[in-house]
Amino acid sequence: MLEVLRRIIQEVNGARTLEAALATMVRRIRKAMKTDVCSFYLYDEELDRLVLMETIGLRSQAVRQVTLPIGEGLVGLVARREEPLNLEDAQHHPQFRYFESTGEERYSSFLGVPIIHQRRMLGVLVVQQADKRRYGEEDEAFLVTMAAQLAGVLAHALATGNLTRPSLEGQVHFKGVAASPGMAIGEAIVIAPPADLDSVPDLIPTDVDYEITRLKEAIGRVREEIRAAGERLANRISAQELALFEVYQQMLSEAALSQEVVKRIREGQWAPGALADVVKRHVQYLERVDDDYLRERAADVRDLGRRVLAHLQEETPQTPDVYPERTILVGDELSVALLGEVPRERLAGLVSVRGSSTSHVAILARAMGIPTVLGMVDLPLPRLSGAPVILDGHRGRLFVRPGPELLTHYEGLIGEEQALAEVLEHEQDLPSRTPDGHVMPLMVNTGLAVDAVASLKSRISGVGLYRTEVPFMVTERFPGEQEQTRLYRDQLESFAPLPVVMRTLDIGGDKDLPYFPIEEANPFLGWRGIRVTLDHPEVLMVQLRAMLRASQGLDNLQVLLPMVTNVDEVDVALRLLDRAILELSEEGVSVPRPPVGVMIEVPATLYQLDALATRADFFSVGSNDLTQYLLAVDRNNPRVADLYDACHPAVLTALARLAEDAHRLQVPISVCGELAGDPAGALLLMGMGFDALSMNAPSLPRVRAAIRRVPLDGAKALVEETLRLDSPGEIRRHLAERLEGWQLAHLLPPRD
Repeated sequence: MLEVLRRIIQEVNGARTLEAALATMVRRIRKAMKTDVCSFYLYDEELDRLVLMETIGLRSQAVRQVTLPIGEGLVGLVARREEPLNLEDAQHHPQFRYFESTGEERYSSFLGVPIIHQRRMLGVLVVQQADKRRYGEEDEAFLVTMAAQLAGVLAHALATGNLTRPSLEGQVHFKGVAASPGMAIGEAIVIAPPADLDSVPDLIPTDVDYEITRLKEAIGRVREEIRAAGERLANRISAQELALFEVYQQMLSEAALSQEVVKRIREGQWAPGALADVVKRHVQYLERVDDDYLRERAADVRDLGRRVLAHLQEETPQTPDVYPERTILVGDELSVALLGEVPRERLAGLVSVRGSSTSHVAILARAMGIPTVLGMVDLPLPRLSGAPVILDGHRGRLFVRPGPELLTHYEGLIGEEQALAEVLEHEQDLPSRTPDGHVMPLMVNTGLAVDAVASLKSRISGVGLYRTEVPFMVTERFPGEQEQTRLYRDQLESFAPLPVVMRTLDIGGDKDLPYFPIEEANPFLGWRGIRVTLDHPEVLMVQLRAMLRASQGLDNLQVLLPMVTNVDEVDVALRLLDRAILELSEEGVSVPRPPVGVMIEVPATLYQLDALATRADFFSVGSNDLTQYLLAVDRNNPRVADLYDACHPAVLTALARLAEDAHRLQVPISVCGELAGDPAGALLLMGMGFDALSMNAPSLPRVRAAIRRVPLDGAKALVEETLRLDSPGEIRRHLAERLEGWQLAHLLPPRD
């Protein structure tokens, strides 16, 4: 049976269309099981009905004509119960329903199994037999296994539009990773790779020197393209973000690329072949590494290789001469350099098959305010070019060829967002104070675009989180003490006299450095945060010295320790800080010891607050990681991402107790994480008693508006009501209802 199953799956996967695959599948299953009928029913979500999509044994005219709701008939019963149904005499079952068009009155035996993909019921697979017999255990196991195999194929086909639902001819939608918020309506422009590294023939060069010369000329032209793209973006992004283009330049340098390719040419390969070999070898290595950041670098290397190859082949990248007014740029993978080639005023959104929220493109997109969805693995690129689309960066959706109803709906949502932004802009310089006089300090998370965030100075109470790892990520080595001092001084001066909380280097998990790879089977539970820097005190000491030097005469530095699990870690870090202060004083640099805080993100710290309070000057709750660890959910894993919810009752209960304990210990406590930037979440945190909220700059207007309209007593009552609820769904619904009662529903981002 296993051999039969393997052959069927091979044939199904090899079919040119899904319709052909389904036809192959039902025929092969009927033959393998020696039965009279095999049929497939698709669940259509829009119709909320099961539709007969393919059969062998029933009448073909019944295909797409026979439909039934969940729970009706034997097929509907299988779908409702989501478990197999095996009957010897189907017609005498109370749920049996007869469809004249199928001709199934001849069949007695019935075996139906549901097709389920990631908890979502997709359809039902059925076999029938004229003889009265109960299908055996082996038959049932075979069909269940077949349905499980079909589930992935079917889910992919529905997502890509290879199988159109009867009710959705033409309009399809795809889901990916929401990488930069916002919504856009426009035209999809598919960017094809400029050259194919996999189709370069092997040729022996007749003139080695000529091949080396034209390689260097091609690399020179690409360097010029990258430089020009960087210049076009220079006025729109910060110096730190422009450093991403410098990374490209370094990768094109003699040592990084040219030298290795030249060596291949001298060994007897022509320039295009040598280049393709070297680039593919680097890409394969990087793609195998169990590290999100390094895998993103594979995209950079591949993009540069294609660009150089295009010049070697005397071709130009396949990009349009003129981009549409509302361009939604779509590609297999989008590079930083490509982003610079599209006029900013015409770039409405970005969509990529590859990539994650930590990629270079995602970093730039957020800085530039461009709605972006990455990791859209089911995207059928050749069928998208020129198609009208809607991009939803809040929910990670792309709607292709939307109907008039959906178009009108999103036009309304986009109009509401723009109108809301204009309305909220008028009160952004007003204090973040509730109607009953409670002041709720709002702070900002930074790490990119210093100039843009510094313009918010009059609207915030300081920087609640400065991510020091970003400058480390955009260089090819650990930045030195002087280099770090300049960066930190820029931050501290820009916001002085407001406090700036600088988190020590927080790498590991989903943030790694290209020159310091961390390869682990389970990185989120591994070597990250303070665990790394305490194991490398030479790195931490340079960073602490740079922070202290940068704070001279400003007195607004606060230091934050990430991923703390034990009080010993805090003790060692404090000793290193004291040593750094002593060393600097010996060098003639006198600085006071800054306040030191502990990040509360590992659940173990929830039970060590008393001990931590004797060592730390403040607590800062990293709500994203705390949620992840409390719920045992990897938020970057699409299979379990739906389980990640900061409004889970356990998370909210933990946060409420945290605030209560911090007050008892008289230690200031703030929250920096996505929950703080959600208007409903911010009201809950205020009601719990947190002393400050820190968020990304785009979240400030909505949170400020919510706080200015809800009294503290109302927020406290909201907390009491919410903590009595049993599930994230109930809590989300209750929060939406209460915000609607306060006439604040417009502040919530669109949700499913």
